Amino acid sequence: MAIALVTGASRGIGAATALALSARGWTVHVNYLKSADRARAVAEKTGGLAVQADVSDFKQVEAMFQKIGPVELLVNNAGIAHGGLLTDLSGEDWQRLFDVNITGVFNCCRCAIPHMVHEKRGQIISLASILGVAGGSCEVAYSATKGAVIAYTKALAKELGPSGIRVNCVAPGCIDTDMTANLTKEDFDRLADDTAMCRIGRPEDVADVIALLADPGARFVTGQVIGIDGGLVI
Repeated sequence: MAIALVTGASRGIGAATALALSARGWTVHVNYLKSADRARAVAEKTGGLAVQADVSDFKQVEAMFQKIGPVELLVNNAGIAHGGLLTDLSGEDWQRLFDVNITGVFNCCRCAIPHMVHEKRGQIISLASILGVAGGSCEVAYSATKGAVIAYTKALAKELGPSGIRVNCVAPGCIDTDMTANLTKEDFDRLADDTAMCRIGRPEDVADVIALLADPGARFVTGQVIGIDGGLVI
């Protein structure tokens, strides 16, 4: 039985990804931080466990893996955002962004990789962002964390390729989730106008691409950054 873990999977892209993978035969464990009821509702549909852990805390991540056991697919989805001028960003907020968005990826990989290497197979798919590719005004810190995820993915793919492990990331554009709930209708309209497909993305748009990357048909794809932005950046 193929076992997966999706972090930050109680809602949004994470929940959609867990469901998309489940529909393709994966048993999916659902990591969450605060939304226990939502996580349990998703896990009931995916056949896995709902497990609480702050991915920025290695001890919590280690305890999570002890509970769920080894996985064949790790989807690093958990992340936070912070908008505003860089000069208005506190040192604590800057550190928290990096702790969750990139150290969280490291912590989960650190626990998942030994079993994958032993079995000479496995996959890691991380959530970057189109802002990690192109950068974004008033999103400097967030852009920096997602740029780090991209570099991390490329390097880790080279390191783990000889062990038969594929490592990729996806770079969503503007997706209608809680993370973009602060945007106004005018903001959404402007972003839709700037997008070749003239609309805002949905969580399922990202989830289906992740599921395709996890499919055996993508067996020779590694070290890649797959843009899922409707043509926002071409």
